[in-house]
Amino acid sequence: MSPLLCPSSSSLPSGGHCPPLLLLRVQNLGWYQPPRTGGSPRDTRVSGSSGTITLRCKDLRVLQLEIPGMEQCLNIAGSIEALSSVDSVMMMYPFFHRPPGLRLEQGWHRFPPERFFQRLSSQTSQWRLSTVNRDFSACPSYPEAVIVPAAVGDDTVTKAARFRQGGRFPVLSYFHPKNGTALLRSSQPLTGHNRRRCPEDEKILGTILDEGERGFIIDTRSAQAAKQARMSGGGTEPKSAYPQWRRIHRALERGRPLQESFTRLVEACSDPSLSMDRWLARLDGSRWLSHVKAALSTACLAAQCLDREDCKVLVHGAEGTDTTLLVTALAQLILDPSCRSLQGFQGLLEREWIQAGHPFQLRCARSASSHGRGKQEAPIFLLFLDCVWQLSRQFPFSLEFGEELLLTLFDNAYASAYGTFLCNNEKERSLCKVKESTHSLWAWLEQPEEKHKYLNPLYSHNPLVIWPSVEPQSIQLWQGLFLRWIRPSQHLDEAWSEIQRLVEGNNNSSKESTRKRLSQTPPDPAAGTGNGR
Repeated sequence: MSPLLCPSSSSLPSGGHCPPLLLLRVQNLGWYQPPRTGGSPRDTRVSGSSGTITLRCKDLRVLQLEIPGMEQCLNIAGSIEALSSVDSVMMMYPFFHRPPGLRLEQGWHRFPPERFFQRLSSQTSQWRLSTVNRDFSACPSYPEAVIVPAAVGDDTVTKAARFRQGGRFPVLSYFHPKNGTALLRSSQPLTGHNRRRCPEDEKILGTILDEGERGFIIDTRSAQAAKQARMSGGGTEPKSAYPQWRRIHRALERGRPLQESFTRLVEACSDPSLSMDRWLARLDGSRWLSHVKAALSTACLAAQCLDREDCKVLVHGAEGTDTTLLVTALAQLILDPSCRSLQGFQGLLEREWIQAGHPFQLRCARSASSHGRGKQEAPIFLLFLDCVWQLSRQFPFSLEFGEELLLTLFDNAYASAYGTFLCNNEKERSLCKVKESTHSLWAWLEQPEEKHKYLNPLYSHNPLVIWPSVEPQSIQLWQGLFLRWIRPSQHLDEAWSEIQRLVEGNNNSSKESTRKRLSQTPPDPAAGTGNGR
């Protein structure tokens, strides 16, 4: 046990020198059961001779430690409790991790907003890159540079930010080059019960649409929830102030209901005593697959408005940091082939989740098994990864990456050796000097020996929009995640490796055949005459 856990409080971080590897392993804990005495729960005759500690990890593993000697068991339990509750971000493992062959600055600047805007500016001149948030004063959860309508000045943006919850004014998320439509995101307007208005906000959304053109606002709350939000100062865009915009409500669960759904699913998957009927009933009762279906359906709606209706779309819920990002990221994956490449998908995550201000530190603080779940806990990012897995299953040739990448992203969002998912927004990362003091996950994944693990050998570039089926029979349980530590994966891993070997062998054969064919091609008779046409 000594390589894994500090045996006494004198070796805790506050005491000075707890091994960094220990920090990572213990911070992967979602919950632990305090030691029980005796060789078994019912064996009181040997009480005090040993103890059992149950660890429920954030990656859904369940470990039981049998510790001989009650004093040592209690010491280990005390260390676990302290190390799994580290309050300071700067005491977490990424600040100690130094992988060989990587420099601290690698990977952190692979996907700057400027690069995304450079691609956009070659397609349209209707948008501009604004640094109105360069000191995070307009919106603490936005990055320093955002894309806004070119016809709108920074003064207008600043005033509009005061009218949106958390300052999250409308910004461009995606430009659809096929027809020039745009996908935007924001938080709810602060209309309140007296229906307050903001001319600057109305100008931003009015500028986006041409005369006679209509747009859609997809609200990820129910109509009733949006109405109730007015009583606490929030609300929706009134038709009288935004006459060209039509509002559509698509309720997506977040917060505690989603967390409880996740917990019920994990509990069902961890119970080996269930009969098939009982297992299916508990799977259905968890409602997790219903959440997956709802997320994909809403993303398809946004994509359909852009691609088929030729309409611009604004997505928001309340804060604009959870279900809003879920919808905008999935819609881009459906519409944009570049987002389905390995590098493009990483750029999408960076742009639509990390820079866009999804509060990873709050949402991924504990696991599905945590007994002390807070109001902020919610597996929104996991729901996104599950939806991506559904897309990869329905379109096995269209995504350049495979399931292994999605599992790696899940693990790192909850407990990581890298700083990519630390903190809740770019402002916090700046204050904690995350980019100066930790390594980027993207740099690690880009190494050839690592990158190879995550590539889909069946990938073939698909320039088309991919429309997923959301019928109940099409949405399946992600067994690779939820049953990862329960069912053996050896045969699946072997099959995947064989597919990779066959594809690589076929590619090598094709290259060799092409080389031989070119080497045997007779010379062009006219090549040396100077008169060839």
